Amino acid sequence: MMHRKNGSNGKELSCGELGRFRERNRGRRIVFTNGCFDLLHRGHIEILAKAKSFGDILVVGMNSDSSVARLKGSARPFVREEDRAYVLAALEAVDFIVIFDEDTPLETIRALEPDVLVKGAEYDRENIVGADFVEQHGGRVERVPMLKGFSTSSLIEKIRR
Repeated sequence: MMHRKNGSNGKELSCGELGRFRERNRGRRIVFTNGCFDLLHRGHIEILAKAKSFGDILVVGMNSDSSVARLKGSARPFVREEDRAYVLAALEAVDFIVIFDEDTPLETIRALEPDVLVKGAEYDRENIVGADFVEQHGGRVERVPMLKGFSTSSLIEKIRR
């Protein structure tokens, strides 16, 4: 797990801080969601707002630049991780951000032990990374319906045309 902090308005946690963060916030419902957030759009904002409504603190896991490149191809990300983190941190719904370098957020989820794990409804429950871990530790998984017509892929396609 990569340990990093790049100063996103004091909202960024390093991976190494997650266990202590969890302990300091016992009794508060911690919600976790994750993504690349390469081209932030309304669909992202709506999912983040809905995720925040499931608890007291929303921690957003964000893929690092190298992780995005491995997952989405060498032409990605379009926006550097420092800038993506800065924009996420400016959102009202986002309380904290953690940047992870792995292809999935599983190590981050294990370190944080969130009470609620949120993903878009396009993911089947069986394909949500960390779902089993969260449920085994007394938490729950929420699948949020996606806003039709808003996706990074459709945005990229529109730009290319």
